[in-house]
Amino acid sequence: MSIMEMYRAAIKLIRDSRHLVAFTGAGISAESGIPTFRGRDGLWKRFRAEDLATPQAFKRNPKLVWKWYCWRMNIIKKAKPNPSHKLLSKLEEMGILKAIITQNVDDLHLKAGSKNLIRLHGSIWNIKCIECDYTDRIDSPPKEIPPRCPKCNSLLRPGVVWFGEPLPPSEWSKAVEESTKADVMLVIGTSGMVAPASNIPYIAKSSGASIIEINIEPSMITPIADVFLKGKAGEVALNLSKLIEIQLQ
Repeated sequence: MSIMEMYRAAIKLIRDSRHLVAFTGAGISAESGIPTFRGRDGLWKRFRAEDLATPQAFKRNPKLVWKWYCWRMNIIKKAKPNPSHKLLSKLEEMGILKAIITQNVDDLHLKAGSKNLIRLHGSIWNIKCIECDYTDRIDSPPKEIPPRCPKCNSLLRPGVVWFGEPLPPSEWSKAVEESTKADVMLVIGTSGMVAPASNIPYIAKSSGASIIEINIEPSMITPIADVFLKGKAGEVALNLSKLIEIQLQ
């Protein structure tokens, strides 16, 4: 199939879909200036994950972990949704896209205007106490590092899912439900390497969905993709929007 034929196939699947669902990973936000964990310029090249994104790391050195998250928050706060986020928001507004299941914690989908968002790994702007039930949402990095709970004075931690932790049951349940109902799934910018989230496209595929993958290179998902559109998420989204005749603002 030529590139244009693949785009036409993707457009047909999107237009004919009854229940289109998107599954997004770090690659969708890379063009917004948010480094990915596993790319060539990814954060994992500079830091070891086990030194930063685990409960054990937080227990060992909460200040180091929070410094890293504050650094990430400052990057994310300046970031703006790119055409791929905007295309998904527009498709939802048009009634075509039913839900977005994301591995990302940056909330750029929310900034783009998406409503039905399932966040498997939480949000970097949520914080919670490690001892009591206190939770809050912030819009800037905390001034005190590490921050403490106003209720019990225990440490607060980012409201994200770390390695070795289970996904939020309610979010996982909703994600599985949407994946099972999907007749077409748009998979954008994920390596397909982080379980159990990486199972989502396989759940959709096994339930009869066609898979459209958008990625800069083949991934673990590519073997089950019906259409593979190679390229940066934002660039591919612009091409798709022109073919669907959608104006992205």
